[in-house]
Amino acid sequence: MTLTPLPHRVVDRREETRDTVTLALEPAGEPLHPFAPGQFAMVYAFGVGEIPVSVSRIPDGGCLTHTVRAVGAVSRALCELRIGASAGVRGPFGTGWDTAAAHGRDLLVIAGGIGLAPLRPLVEAVLAEPHAYGRLNVLAGARTPDDLLYQDEFPAWRRPFGAVTADRPSGHWTGRVGVVTTLLDEALFTPATTTAFVCGPEVMIRATARALIHRGVRPDRIQVSLERTMRCATGHCGHCQLGPLLLCRDGPVVGYARAESLLTVREL
Repeated sequence: MTLTPLPHRVVDRREETRDTVTLALEPAGEPLHPFAPGQFAMVYAFGVGEIPVSVSRIPDGGCLTHTVRAVGAVSRALCELRIGASAGVRGPFGTGWDTAAAHGRDLLVIAGGIGLAPLRPLVEAVLAEPHAYGRLNVLAGARTPDDLLYQDEFPAWRRPFGAVTADRPSGHWTGRVGVVTTLLDEALFTPATTTAFVCGPEVMIRATARALIHRGVRPDRIQVSLERTMRCATGHCGHCQLGPLLLCRDGPVVGYARAESLLTVREL
């Protein structure tokens, strides 16, 4: 982990949706230490500021891929970067998805909106070791069909079940309609031997975790990625505090057995 942003060049840029861009960044000099799926970097738009962004792909050679949604000044500046432009990156920070604890078990990967980005490296890691896990289910939801990420990659993720749904259909949409938890009725998993990985808006995380527990998945077998405002990423400023947790250090991936009581307190 480095506290100084290291320069990276944009070597590829892909517009995912009307407000979301995926950037492939190549180190201009010294590479950062390797990232694990679920960890995040602090990505700096020169002259504007920096924000935390999870890695959405981890290629070899020190390259990183980040999927960024334009919701503020820094994220808009990053989304406007073109191939050849530079950004600063520091990290890796935080906890990652515990895939080792899921060996031999059925997997539920459940995403809401931009929450699919931190889960994408996990899916790719599982597909690279197909015999290490049980059945893989990838479930993704978004507000509208136009907000769904990585749609061209879903055919490779349907092992044995992958599905997407939209809260509000548009005229051309012929897929499923509804919140992402409705897909659980079709997923192929045995609750007693299942590990779930969940990322998305907090209300979606709570609803999904409750639906999983109702179906018999133990809370300590549910991993969630939580979000709070992060400034330093080192646990010193306190902006990302969630009760006793500092999510830049103790998260963002947290077991739901630990997070459940914290997410029921509105002030947190």
